[in-house]
Amino acid sequence: MVIDSLSHGRGGGGTAPAPAYPGGMGRSPFTLAAAVTAALPGAEVTGARPLTADSDGRFDSAVATLADGRELAIRVAEDDEAGRELAAEALALRALTTGARAMLPFDAPAYIGETRLGDARALVTELLPGFQIEAAHVPSGRGAAESMGTAIAAVHALPTSVVRGAGLLTRTAQESRDEIARLVDTAAATGRVPARLTVRWREAVADDDLWRFESTVVLGGVQSTSFVFRDDPDAGPQVTGVIGWHALSVGDPAVDLSWLSTAPDAADDVHAAYATAIARVPDPALEVRGRLLAELEFARWLVHGDALHRTDIVDDAAALLEALADGLRHDDLSVISARGEGVDSAMDALGRVPASATSGASAVGSTAMETDAYNPDDLWHDEPGDADGRNGDATVGAGDADSTHDLSDAAAEAARRVAVGGIETEDLSAVQGRFSTSGHGNPATAASDDAGSPPADAASSAEDYQDTPEDEAQRAARAALQRWRSSDSE
Repeated sequence: MVIDSLSHGRGGGGTAPAPAYPGGMGRSPFTLAAAVTAALPGAEVTGARPLTADSDGRFDSAVATLADGRELAIRVAEDDEAGRELAAEALALRALTTGARAMLPFDAPAYIGETRLGDARALVTELLPGFQIEAAHVPSGRGAAESMGTAIAAVHALPTSVVRGAGLLTRTAQESRDEIARLVDTAAATGRVPARLTVRWREAVADDDLWRFESTVVLGGVQSTSFVFRDDPDAGPQVTGVIGWHALSVGDPAVDLSWLSTAPDAADDVHAAYATAIARVPDPALEVRGRLLAELEFARWLVHGDALHRTDIVDDAAALLEALADGLRHDDLSVISARGEGVDSAMDALGRVPASATSGASAVGSTAMETDAYNPDDLWHDEPGDADGRNGDATVGAGDADSTHDLSDAAAEAARRVAVGGIETEDLSAVQGRFSTSGHGNPATAASDDAGSPPADAASSAEDYQDTPEDEAQRAARAALQRWRSSDSE
């Protein structure tokens, strides 16, 4: 069974997205397949079919079958912005040399060629078969979550020369910080950002402890549907491919983990697997910056609408920001309890912010479609209530509609829902217990609220407690969180 599973945003499910540019859409798979012979001279196309994993209407797409059995994905851009994205994708895929690909424990689409179909840019790549899982449905525990964390760590472990040699964007920690500061100032200048959020974000930008990180190779904004899975009978879903390389760069590793704000069940296990697999000094503020970047997607949407003089987009973004600010009032609800209760929040609306609203290495858009998806239910035969939770909950629906009407409804609904509970990661101090990890990468015991107190561990006491570099780092992280959290009550 083949299903549509690739949404246009960061998760959320719903109905299939409406074409954003209906005037140029509707090319048949056979018309698109003609681009293959132009991009790959001598290719013999024996069949064509729609690419069932669809996106936000900015691309026409199809799958072409060649006489030698290979299947290729063809995407044709529907506007200039989509065309630039295809060009960036092509450059990134070519930057992945054989040596770089050998370092990855999964496949990346092979670059086949580029051409034009009329006035539109077309990109042809290898098709990666497998299924995808929306963020809200990624289960905790072994399997998908752990495999995703390991896959992200593998990308971040690539040598930066892969990016620098291709002339792709590189950012130092300070440059990443400066970019965030500019975004916050630009959004605030619209007059539509709640003061609570402006204070919160500026406090974060000003906190030196949050920005002491080592820049790494990043995909530029991973989302759950960037991962292509195959099911392993013993280990569960395993990442076999990663798509969406158009924002490949060197920058803040947190940008590839910000999507976890919309994956409440899997977030801890993804972070733990990432910490285990990454071979570098632990970054105690990684999760906090990831949360910050997730919140700032609303600001990007606002700035995008303001730049286009689109009052409908601005109003939608402002409503989402109001809902987010309202959620931050519930400081008594911890992240852990909110996740455990499955509380809906304004962060759910991240899946309804179109990919075109984001830019640069912080973009988190589902626009890569080098995969065809099939239903994991066809692979899993566990009974309902199975201990591993693989009873069909991990199947994926098509993306939300990309219409302004849907965005307005979503914003209003988010505002109403958030009034009954805190947003999923509203109290940033609640993640402090995960800043210190054991030798196996598992979250350490939560630390005391007093930044200078020893950990609340039954096996230790105040008498035998001694400072270590890890303790110093943890206390610094807690202090940073306390300063940021204090802005929520202003």
